[in-house]
Order: sequence, then structure tokens, then C-alpha cells
Amino acid sequence: MRRRVVITGMGVVTPLGWTVDDLFTSQIEGRTVVGPITRFDARTFPTTFASEVTGFELSRFIRDSARYAHCGMNTHFGLAACKSAMEDAGLLNPAKGDRSRMGVYLGSGEGSDEFPALVRGLAHASPISGPGHVDSGEFTRVMLQWMDGPREGEQEMHTPAGHIAEMFALDGPNQACQTACAASSQAIGEALDIIRWGDADVMVAGGSHSMIHPLGVSGFNRLTALSQRNSSPATASRPFDLNRDGFVIGEGAGLVILEELEHAKKRGAHIYAELTGYGTTADAYRMTDPHPEGRGAIRAIAEAISDAGLKPTDIGYINAHGTSTQANDSTETAAIKGVFGEAAWKVPISSSKSMLGHLIAAAGVVELVISVMAMRKGVVPPTINYETPDPDCDLDYVPNTARDVKFNHFLSNSFGFGGQNIALVVSAFNG
Repeated sequence: MRRRVVITGMGVVTPLGWTVDDLFTSQIEGRTVVGPITRFDARTFPTTFASEVTGFELSRFIRDSARYAHCGMNTHFGLAACKSAMEDAGLLNPAKGDRSRMGVYLGSGEGSDEFPALVRGLAHASPISGPGHVDSGEFTRVMLQWMDGPREGEQEMHTPAGHIAEMFALDGPNQACQTACAASSQAIGEALDIIRWGDADVMVAGGSHSMIHPLGVSGFNRLTALSQRNSSPATASRPFDLNRDGFVIGEGAGLVILEELEHAKKRGAHIYAELTGYGTTADAYRMTDPHPEGRGAIRAIAEAISDAGLKPTDIGYINAHGTSTQANDSTETAAIKGVFGEAAWKVPISSSKSMLGHLIAAAGVVELVISVMAMRKGVVPPTINYETPDPDCDLDYVPNTARDVKFNHFLSNSFGFGGQNIALVVSAFNG
């Protein structure tokens, strides 16, 4: 028999707050901090704004933070969120429990950004062979001088999971994935199965990411995925609205402590909710576009609900992927209809990204944390900036104002570039 898995701790670092309570309050009140990019001079970019974590200092969360000075923001955010989650779960003390039965599964993107050194290297080596050419030998020579070895190593996506394991003495399974915008939700789903089948008793799962740097923003601009509503950044993220023109890039981290039920009970842990369903599929269609009929998303959602032993009508709330792109929002709406049928018009749906922006690899876990709080508090966050209905997006998106809703099961969707589809079902814990 597969083992039951519960959530016993949660920690976040987001543009809307560094605690779960602050984040949830901001969501319910419909706040956003989207504004001009401050990390670099973005004035010449098609998109000049983002949802940044401001004022963050790792030293507020951990001692000896200087040892991580060479690490990227993904590691800094991840360590801070993990500290909060481990403290929330009562597992900070390394002498507590069998640490070989506690592991990490992290959805994480690229780390420290060596963009300035890259630009210097190209500028130095390009003129030698004429405009538009780079002398590769000279480029290599100068980059060997200017690149920082430790920082270069931190660009690998697996390094934050390693730092988290070391800091918190987590000797069990240690894995990382980079399935784009679905990464942290996949990490949670895979960690769920690791515990279910007995390979660990506790897993720290979630994601951490920042792409607010020149390469990240220019890449998404080239994909025409970012909103260019530069005159009104706060209203740029408008999921399911007819006039949406792309997502708002954000950053942050979220970690949840997943624990085998009897293990949690034995140590008297506080239980937030039970993770009951996981579905994962691929569109096998295109690298940047979802299947227009929502084929993969439909199967992922249906698998998660079935895995939880539920029917679609048991789901009382859906936290949508809801990116504010034309393709995602219409496809996600079609997928929900494909699974829920007539019930699709009865279930409240909202997009946390309307306020947070898109936290990329960290998006799914932060949205799951918000949804856990919504279930416990009996109030769901709104989809802000919803002004003009789209005939292709005609469901109940809880427009602009939070709503009191009592429910016992919710669905959280995450869909990534490359066609990754992840759906998670979380249920109220009833003993």
C-alpha cells in the first residue's frame, strides 16, 4: 500500500512577501509590486518592468551568509525559503530524526549571472576579425582571466539543491529538475512519489529561480512572451482578459516540507494539508506553444484527480497556471472544460500570477502554498486586472476581488515551455 503524504512546513521568498502570511494577505488584498526593472538598465528593452524581490538579504535568514556570496539568487532565495519551511515544520535541529531519510527535490533554473564578464570578453575579442566576428582564441584567453570559477560553477541548476542539503543536513535523495515553468510542481510531485513508495520519510520540495537579468529578459522578449505594457506595469499581468499581451517576469522561491503521515504524527507535527494527487504529461507538440486543444494538460489534470481518488466535481478551487499569454490562457480554459465538462463553469479559478508575476521555476510551489492557505482560510484570491472578457476564456476567474469559498480539495496547474504539464491535487487533512 502506498503511504500517505502530508504538508508540515512551508516557506517562501516572493515579491509580495517573505513569509507565507504576508504573501497570502497580499494576494487576498489584490496587491502587486510590478514596476521598472532595477537589476540592470532595461531602458532599451521591449519590456522594461518586472516583479522583483526587493531589499532581500540572505543574512536575515542564515548565519555565515558570506560563504554563499558567489552563489546566484536561486540559491539565496532557496536557502532562505528552506530555513523558513524547516523551522515551520520543527525540523531545523539536525539531531532530530534520521536525516538519511530526509531529502531534497528542487525545481531550479540557472544561477549566478556572468553577463558582465561575457560582454567584456566579446567586446575585447570582436574587433580583431572585424565587425560581427569573434576571435575565439582571444575570447578564450580573456575569459580565462575574467570569468570567476566558483560563480561559473553556480550556474548549474543542481547546485541550490546541494547547498540546501548541506546546510540542513539532509542526507536522503537529492534531485533537481528544470522543466521550465512546471519545475517546482514537478519537484513536488516526484517528491510525493519518493515518500509514497518508501524511499524517504521527509522531502523538502519546491523551486527557486530568477531570470531578471539581460539574457533572461531578452530571451523571453525574443519569444514575444513578455507583456510590453511599459506605460502601466501594475496592470500588465491580466490572465484570461481579452487584452492580455504576455506575462510579467518575476522571481523568488518556495519550499514545502512533505512528510509521510505516520512519521508526522509520531513527532506531533502540525499538518497543513494532504498532498493526494499528481499528474504529469507532455504535449509532444512544440517547444514554446501548448497543444491548442489542451491535449497534454487534459491528461495531466485527469491523472491528478484520479490519483487522488476523486471526481472533477470534488474539486472546489483551481489555481490556474494563468500566465496572461494568449496561447496559455485559452488552452488552459479548454483543458479545464475538457476534464470538468459542465462543472467547469461552477468551480472558482484564479491566477496568482496576476499579482505575483511569473516566478518561472518557482511559480508552481508558491501558487500551491497560496492555495493551501486559501483552503484553510476559506477565501480564494482574485485574478486582478480582469477588465474585458474573452469569448475563448469564459469561466469563473474570480475577477478582481477575493471571494469566500469553502472547499476540501483544490487543483494547481503548471505548464512549461517544451510541453511539460503538471497538475497537483491537495486535500484538507481529516486524520
